[in-house]
Amino acid sequence: MGYCSNIIKVGIAGGAGYTAGELIRILVNHPQAEIKYIQSESHAGELVSKVHGDLLYLPLTFSAIDFSAIDVLFMCMGHGVSAEFLGKYAVPQRVKIIDLGNDFRLAADANGFVYGLPELARDVIVQSQYIANPGCFATAIELGLLPLAASDRLPAEITVFGVTGSTGAGQKPTTDTHFSNRCNNLSNYKVFTHQHLAEIKETLQRAGAKNPFDLAFVPVRGCHTRGIIINTVLRSDDSKAKWVDLYKSYYQSHPFVCMSDEPLYLKQVVNTNYCFIHITQQDRKILITSVIDNLLKGASGQAVQNMNLISGLPETMGLQLKANYF
Repeated sequence: MGYCSNIIKVGIAGGAGYTAGELIRILVNHPQAEIKYIQSESHAGELVSKVHGDLLYLPLTFSAIDFSAIDVLFMCMGHGVSAEFLGKYAVPQRVKIIDLGNDFRLAADANGFVYGLPELARDVIVQSQYIANPGCFATAIELGLLPLAASDRLPAEITVFGVTGSTGAGQKPTTDTHFSNRCNNLSNYKVFTHQHLAEIKETLQRAGAKNPFDLAFVPVRGCHTRGIIINTVLRSDDSKAKWVDLYKSYYQSHPFVCMSDEPLYLKQVVNTNYCFIHITQQDRKILITSVIDNLLKGASGQAVQNMNLISGLPETMGLQLKANYF
């Protein structure tokens, strides 16, 4: 496969958070990318390693925005801040933008942004200028249901139980994310009302789900730092073999989704851009398990995957990472 040999020059806005740290870690090892600047209003002038201690080897400081120096801008700011940023700064039209926030994910708010789930919209993404990177829970749930939605086979009732690591709550500490509360503990939150639900429903409808469906989602705060495991329960008269064939057929051209014949462990995907999926059945009950790293396939890894696509690079470039399995 041929691709552009030019180095992609990258800028990062909002460089102090977890997603920015993971983005930097991936990009410094990406063979076709060069970080030109990392911006942070709260840490201007400081060494990047003062905030991201794992990047002690990187002699970069948080510096001012310079759109003239870049081809791609990653926005790693808090939800709601990206729209304010674009209202404040005149980003040149030639600069491509990948937003990791939730400002532009819904069609009503898109403002020229394309929803960046490659397993759904790769052909559209490669022709796009602005990408709204999907949410972490949304990615894990959508990948578990896309083949059904694409064949218009989603049932009317869907139950989803998902556990996420503490990094999904962001870097700023709160009562719910404090170590003493999170460690050796589990708790439900935003039951049936999680902010990703609208994004998930819209994506599944875009994929091909025509009939109404109700998705009952119970998110759980896990006592681990990173990774999401989703258990989706449905009912169907079809055999497990038929389901597995449907999923393997849908994902055969998507390198970051793998079907497993065996039950999954979260650590199989931690530190990777992969989503692993396992299907099991008892009588009419079907369980679809999907696991991802919330900071990679659920955020920064998928953002680099989208950068590769909009830049004419191989989709997997810089992202063939081994899991922290032990």
